[in-house]
Amino acid sequence: MKILFVISEVEDIIKTGGLADVGKALPIALSKLGHEVKIVMPFYKQVEKEFDLIDASPNQVLYINNETYSYKIKELDFHGIKTYLIDHPYFSQAESPYADETLATNAQRFAFLSLASLHTSIFLDFKPDIMHCNDWHTALTPYFMHSDYLTRNGISQQADFFENTKSVITLHNAAFQGVESLNNVPLLSTTDYHHIYIDNHHVNMLRTGILFSSKVCPVSPTYAKEITSHLGSHGVSDVINQAPSKVVGVLNGCDYTQWNPKTDSLIPTNYSVDDLSGKYECKAALQNYAGLPKLKKTPVIGMVCRATQQKGFGFLVPILNEFLRHKVQFVIMGTGDPLITNKLTSVAENHPDQFSFIEAFKPELAHLIEAGSDFFLMPSEFEPCGLNQMYSLAYGTLPIVRNVGGLADTVVDVKYDNSNGFAFDEPSELALLSTLRNALLSYQESPTLIKNMIKRGMQSKFTWETAAEAYEKVYFS
Repeated sequence: MKILFVISEVEDIIKTGGLADVGKALPIALSKLGHEVKIVMPFYKQVEKEFDLIDASPNQVLYINNETYSYKIKELDFHGIKTYLIDHPYFSQAESPYADETLATNAQRFAFLSLASLHTSIFLDFKPDIMHCNDWHTALTPYFMHSDYLTRNGISQQADFFENTKSVITLHNAAFQGVESLNNVPLLSTTDYHHIYIDNHHVNMLRTGILFSSKVCPVSPTYAKEITSHLGSHGVSDVINQAPSKVVGVLNGCDYTQWNPKTDSLIPTNYSVDDLSGKYECKAALQNYAGLPKLKKTPVIGMVCRATQQKGFGFLVPILNEFLRHKVQFVIMGTGDPLITNKLTSVAENHPDQFSFIEAFKPELAHLIEAGSDFFLMPSEFEPCGLNQMYSLAYGTLPIVRNVGGLADTVVDVKYDNSNGFAFDEPSELALLSTLRNALLSYQESPTLIKNMIKRGMQSKFTWETAAEAYEKVYFS
């Protein structure tokens, strides 16, 4: 099949978060299945110094609503996949991929990306069988393609160019929807919106994409169920439930070339499921880095994430002082909400031998925390997929999670025979505290149970090959 993969960031080209991991890994996995994949993404100014790009087209022009949009198409051979970067001031002159709206609102910038992606496909004479979009940034692509927008604006003189193209939108996080006043999105400033989703004169890019896409793929089966309910859908359940049959959850994969304790060059000592001795050395190195006493028999809980309510700090912060009465050490690395980071800093000052908060994000330290911790905490309010629990399982670090989204699809609670972690359901401080205490009790009193759980976790695999095969079924359905 011919697949045009449209996304706002791709790992190794530019990365601000987990979306970029998918932007790299999934196209590569699909290509290995024999599909012809091309990627379209923005040409951010941060990209220019890293790659030697060629000009695929120096002068593309779009005329939309009495405005002229001139842009270039740059080309890169990325792991054997032709990748096309849209070079327009919206991207190339912005100081950051998302935070800088001095040139245009993000809704206008990424609406243009969606439109330019289609225009690029026409320019390349690449008629995709699948137009694969990702999150709100590219969610207007199905609208532009499946409505009469292109022909109304004279973009495609071949009215049937995308006639046989199916559109798929992957929902990485439906909480972010690209909502903006229509006054700030000139690309959409027409008197007839032709069924674009409008609420109080505001466009909702994600809801529009869901309405017009052929298939919708949340990034885990459980998250696919959650977004059909009013409580768990971030407000998109009404459009999701208009066509529930087109919603298929596909669990993200894990890049085990980067996250493998047997080969990881960022940890002090490598280890494997057959020889865990190196993990204890990693634990000592983590304790040393975090300024904690080197206590081999004291369990270490690690956490690497943004300091936001979504990540469960509303449950965690209120019970930290109570929990630290136990024989335990805690290492958290992250940045985010000052209200949260200030409280974590205060706890660290009051419990210097037990609690370390590192207000930063350092990739090499993330690997050390995964390798050196006994447990990894993810008490998220919601978690569409999650990757750190997959990393933790691979590193023999037992996840402690709330039973939501992709966490529920990858972590099996200790009460089951095939357990590989600890999970709780109720979004409350008490439920989290009880689960944390259960993990400590199991660690101290049931070493054989813990050893077997670690082994099961390290032997489990969540690969991009499996994810690509699942998407392949979606494409053909």
